[in-house]
Amino acid sequence: MRFQEKLHEYSKEEIWEEYCGFLTLTMDEFMDIQKRLLLEQMEIWASSSLGQSILKGKKPTTMDEFRAMVPLTTYEDYAPTLLSKQTKALPGEPVLWIKTTWEGGVHPIKTAPYTKGMLDTFKHNLISCMILSTSRKKFEFDISVTDHMLYALAPLPYMTGLLPLLFKDEIDVEFLPSVKDAVNMTFAERNIQGFKLGMKKGIEYFFGLGSVLYYVSQSITSMRSSSKRSSSLKDKISGISPTMMFRYMMAKRRCHMENRELLPKDLFQLKGFMCAGTDNRCYKEDLEHMWGIAPMEIFAGTEPTCIGCETWSREGVYFFPDACFYEFIPEDEMNKNIDNPDYQPRTVLWNEVVPGGIYELVLTVFKGGAFARYRAGDIFQCTGIGSKLENNAIPRFQYIDRDPRIIDIAGFTRITEKSINQAIELSRLPIEMWTAKKEYSENNRPYLHLYVELQHDHLINSAVSIRILQDQLGIYFRYLDQDYEDLKKILGIDPLKITMMKCGTFAAFEKKFGTSIRKINPDACEINDLLVCHQSNTLEIGGGLNDWI
Repeated sequence: MRFQEKLHEYSKEEIWEEYCGFLTLTMDEFMDIQKRLLLEQMEIWASSSLGQSILKGKKPTTMDEFRAMVPLTTYEDYAPTLLSKQTKALPGEPVLWIKTTWEGGVHPIKTAPYTKGMLDTFKHNLISCMILSTSRKKFEFDISVTDHMLYALAPLPYMTGLLPLLFKDEIDVEFLPSVKDAVNMTFAERNIQGFKLGMKKGIEYFFGLGSVLYYVSQSITSMRSSSKRSSSLKDKISGISPTMMFRYMMAKRRCHMENRELLPKDLFQLKGFMCAGTDNRCYKEDLEHMWGIAPMEIFAGTEPTCIGCETWSREGVYFFPDACFYEFIPEDEMNKNIDNPDYQPRTVLWNEVVPGGIYELVLTVFKGGAFARYRAGDIFQCTGIGSKLENNAIPRFQYIDRDPRIIDIAGFTRITEKSINQAIELSRLPIEMWTAKKEYSENNRPYLHLYVELQHDHLINSAVSIRILQDQLGIYFRYLDQDYEDLKKILGIDPLKITMMKCGTFAAFEKKFGTSIRKINPDACEINDLLVCHQSNTLEIGGGLNDWI
């Protein structure tokens, strides 16, 4: 039975229990589901060629044996099998393959197989997210087959392209523009057509990457009363329904009286607002201001599918018990592993996390998934255990960022030490030393801050050097990483800032502290110490790029 049929056949309480009952599971009940599904997955995974390539002849039969015998894995462990799509080596028959960025400039893409069981679980949990996005308290939600969703999703073979297909299996929500039209449009064309259709039919749902949602929302907000934009707006709203025309005229009058710009909330009344991806905290407040409703955060990924979401309280993400088996690397263990790549960090289980603890998530995908004890590179903080608002006793989490060895900007990039080194080598710029950190602008927007020291025998004006470095490295980042190019083209963000350090600064840091600074995401204290070494350094700032350009 499709979900939209259940809306007529069952009470809201019955539907809630089916899709959102996981929220009130006890800790033991949640872990019983986790252990049962792990044992099912363990049997087929350990028997597969892929599993045996990691287990080396071992075959675990219990959860404890599984955790002891299976090492923590990364995509490198699966790449030979998955990139060549060796389906016979997998624990489950894939229905389709999804792709995403692996490591910009070094490994362009990674692929992940989805079995029927994974898709069924994904679909069920997606409906759970939809219900919770419209809820204001337990058992209350507002979903109709006449609803419309603004299309702000990347098409297949990216994971977000699955959502319209999964929704279609369950409910006849209309996407604006339609999926068959949207896949043949540019990003800008989809925005224009989606807004035009929204003005005719209304928009009840909005879902996408937080950064993309912000960009689309800004596009609507920027339609002010200048003659050029006014004409453009009239073109977009021609033929709209009388209801939407009345709403538009009232909104225009209200904005004029209040001397403010037109906001999406003046035109549309969202039932559900869902955001995914990294850096959502940078956009949530602005999105709520523009739409009049706080976006609900969903956590999903190419490898694990959809594994968690917030509720009406917006207190944190709750994990679904049936998508993956969850383990967590505590922060101190994660840092030991960063300092010593050979160190094998210990993990704790879902029922062993503590409030305030920061963890790297480790996943074993259920229902025939390929990944076991997999480090996807996502960092969470446990925001609490048990909630009075939701009347439950289970952990909830806040997404922090990617693995500190990766710089992810707005969900578009995967910048690593290797990719920066490659960009520098290809540019042939005389960069002697560097460190890179993800930082945030005054308006809380993320960017890549590169601190560089040039070779000592190249000395010219530092301002000229910075401009040339900015231009040249930007060219090579865009060449190596299409997502970096998309970040600038689609979102209008220049994600690169360069600070030139005096020659000898990095050496002074190492002499003073007995260790070199981390290449990727050094902590704030390290950056401050580096800047102190820079200020106390008497050597000139490097420059001299004329011979290199």
